Amino acid sequence: MKVRLAGIDCPEKKQPFGTRAKGFTSDLAFGKEVKVQVQTYDGNGRIVGEVILPDGTSLNQELVRAGLAWWYRKYAPNDWILKALEDEARNAKQGLWADCCPIPPWEWRKDPKT
Repeated sequence: MKVRLAGIDCPEKKQPFGTRAKGFTSDLAFGKEVKVQVQTYDGNGRIVGEVILPDGTSLNQELVRAGLAWWYRKYAPNDWILKALEDEARNAKQGLWADCCPIPPWEWRKDPKT
């Protein structure tokens, strides 16, 4: 089952840290029994939700904590947990925050060369 992760946006495959974010996600969730807390469905009918890992942690939050995803303010403006996790990752220069000027995926997707 494919689930769009609510409140976050990961780098695209060709973007810096895209492959690392995918690997991190696979390491935590692939082949494991997880719970999905459905929040909504997108315009294409896909589930948008929070993935709860077997140990009870949130995959969505772990990606932000590791600096491998952005808090998607547009769709989760009041998610103060994601905000705090992103702030911590930025301050620690974790993952994509080690780059001087990381480009958010929603900006990356606008570029016709990508």
